[in-house]
Amino acid sequence: MNTASGYLMLVVLLITALVTFGWCLQESAGSEPAERSVGKGVKIPVILDTDICDDIDDTWAVALLLQSPEFDVKLITTAVGDTSAKTKVLAKILQTAGRTDIPIGTGIVGDLKKGHRQDEWVKDFDLSKYAGKIYPDGVQAIIDTIMKSPEPITLIAIGPLPNVAAALEREPNIAKKARFVGMHGSVRRGYGGSPKPQREYNVVTFLKASQTVFTADWVDMTITPLDTCSLVVLKRDKYKKVLDSNNPAAKIVIDNYRVWLKSGKKMNEADINTRSSTLFDTVAVYLAIKTDLLEMENLGIRVTNDGMTAIDENARKVNCATKWKDLGAFEDFLVERLTLPIGSAGAIKQE
Repeated sequence: MNTASGYLMLVVLLITALVTFGWCLQESAGSEPAERSVGKGVKIPVILDTDICDDIDDTWAVALLLQSPEFDVKLITTAVGDTSAKTKVLAKILQTAGRTDIPIGTGIVGDLKKGHRQDEWVKDFDLSKYAGKIYPDGVQAIIDTIMKSPEPITLIAIGPLPNVAAALEREPNIAKKARFVGMHGSVRRGYGGSPKPQREYNVVTFLKASQTVFTADWVDMTITPLDTCSLVVLKRDKYKKVLDSNNPAAKIVIDNYRVWLKSGKKMNEADINTRSSTLFDTVAVYLAIKTDLLEMENLGIRVTNDGMTAIDENARKVNCATKWKDLGAFEDFLVERLTLPIGSAGAIKQE
């Protein structure tokens, strides 16, 4: 073989390798959840939409969000029921955590008669003196935050979806500029690992809103259904680390958990010393960072008229966390984040 032929052969082989490599990347991109590569100094811009004060797991999820240095939190909105009262709780959390730089958006107001189970924690908190920004129209705040962002926003939703559906109805183009991560649905298993899928609260409570969100043209859509999120409970030594921690994030969680337990009927107040409730929503916050500890399936998911999230190959594809690879490691991750020593990277500073 002469020198010219050798060079030509090398060029052909190189081009073939590059084309093959590019094809492989394209194929993998179509079947795997889109994750942000978080390097030094690079943060994921996020909005959190939460029905905080209904179940206590939202408070754990907010604390995890604040303790995760991967995030640049652009906005937190309150959803479902007395959203103004929920804004008060969220404002106290952010003030206690020294994070009044994060704007709050008050979501669509629903039933005002029920109140909520964390009222006692804010009974002496004066919202009129709160130093942070509160948007009275949280839906418009979601739209503005997404549409004005120079890069795609990750929208984490950990409750029913009236705010997100209303935002889509006002401005459908938000879906093309946002990645959706949610705690929604039941694919193959139900609550607590039940062998059959069930109607999940966040989906069925606002059914039409769920159908709107699950058919939107998001940049990417990822969920933790009951298959995985309903298995997360901290017990024994892991829970005790949070209970005994002097980190402000842990104290916020435990103080609210204590109030929440006392205010609920048929609740075991002794749980405050032994275990958490089920921490569904914390998994959605984790999925906004990475998926390493979970088995992900890219499935067509349709929200049926009776509130199920059914597998349908013709429906919009959703990245579903259907099994745990290592649930224990996730529990360790959660505990570590909430109990970081004060002053360490990612830890909430003591006020």
